[in-house]
Amino acid sequence: MKIAMACDHAGFSLKEEIKLLLENAGHTVIDFGANSLEACDLSDHIYPAALAVAKGEAERGIFIDGVGYGSALIANKIYGLYAAVCQDPFCAQLARSHSNTNILCIGAKIIGSGIATEIVSTWMTTEFLSGEDKYVKRVNKVMEISEKHLKKL
Repeated sequence: MKIAMACDHAGFSLKEEIKLLLENAGHTVIDFGANSLEACDLSDHIYPAALAVAKGEAERGIFIDGVGYGSALIANKIYGLYAAVCQDPFCAQLARSHSNTNILCIGAKIIGSGIATEIVSTWMTTEFLSGEDKYVKRVNKVMEISEKHLKKL
């Protein structure tokens, strides 16, 4: 699977670790930076990575900043993207199985690399419960909101 990754300076070290984890699992990572610990603006990296997912150049995105919410705010402004901030594997499992998210946001100042790798592994291997009507109905309602208020690319 192709995964778009992006971060700011706060998420750089964790992004590099997760990138290696994904590549070792056979995924292709498209890295949109940041490429160092030097201070940078989150949107300079998250926005292009989010667009890559929205355009179908990547199937999913994993974004890492200090807390995770900045990345989610940016991604959720774009048509076709459904981002969730996950701070534990249980949240990651529900974000995929119940909500069919295509963007995972992680806060590097909140969680360490051990839990982050578990979150990523869980999120990457959990499928949406597309056979259960209640989840399909809920996801479709969110998609309808997107259709009303967001511009298609």
